[in-house]
Amino acid sequence: MEVVKDKQLTKKKKRSAFRSNNIQLTIMTIVPLMFVILFKYVPLFGLCIAFKDYKLGKGIFGSEWCGLRNFKMFLTSNEFTRITWNTVYMNFLFIIIGMVAAIALAVVLFHVKKGYSGKIYQTCLITPHFISWVIASYMVFAILSPENGVLNRFLESIGKEGKDWYTIPEVWPPILIVANIWKHFGMDSILYYATLIGIDPTLYEAAEIDGANKWNQVKHIMIPSLVPIIVILCIMKIGHIFNADFGLFYQLPRNVGALYEKTDVIDTYIFRYMRVIGNMSISSAASFLQSIVGLIMVVATNTIVRIVDEERSLF
Repeated sequence: MEVVKDKQLTKKKKRSAFRSNNIQLTIMTIVPLMFVILFKYVPLFGLCIAFKDYKLGKGIFGSEWCGLRNFKMFLTSNEFTRITWNTVYMNFLFIIIGMVAAIALAVVLFHVKKGYSGKIYQTCLITPHFISWVIASYMVFAILSPENGVLNRFLESIGKEGKDWYTIPEVWPPILIVANIWKHFGMDSILYYATLIGIDPTLYEAAEIDGANKWNQVKHIMIPSLVPIIVILCIMKIGHIFNADFGLFYQLPRNVGALYEKTDVIDTYIFRYMRVIGNMSISSAASFLQSIVGLIMVVATNTIVRIVDEERSLF
């Protein structure tokens, strides 16, 4: 009887502990849940602006419906082809080059001596992710400034003439790619690095016994182990291929009109159209179109992955 009572008391204690833990976890989720509701779901009501001839004085309810006119105006505008090409092209380069750089960095970190030095490397590489593009823009300006920039000073010191880099559109795609990699590849590499740590060490030992060098281990052990996380991240990034990093494309080129040919993307166009012209309807239509295309891209990419290998798909 005493044994039965002890078991019952133990079960009750476990249940009470489980309930108390659930209450704590529930309380912890209140703040992020409110954040999602306020900033993700409540703003969905504003999508109706895309289908209205929005007037600030009349408000959302007082403005007249105009159907798909705003979408038609955006799709037939003179800037549509340019900003769409810049957005998709640059994001495609960001995905490919950024992924290769992050994987390479993860492999290097894996082979770096574990301990204090490894933590220092990781911290230094992650830090740029938390630096604002506003601060980064001043760092870039200190290098490319036409008058006192470090690059022009260096060119003058070797007998060459400095240039006004903020009037040469062709040099900015490489600059933006380098800036994007500098900011994000450290954080992305941590995901790959965590996957590499989880690989069974006996696989490396067996490979060494068979005479495999470091490159063969990377090729036949590390890369195949990274494929699942690569596919998932690739699907998620492709879903944002129609969305540009506003801070990167607006702050670094300093919104210079001479650079619009290469640096103007959908997000900067929406902001400029809303701020300068004050047309909220077309801006809302363009933003809504971005979301629709992003959803289509995620579903299409995931469908292709599921057809090729169902286990690799995201859903």
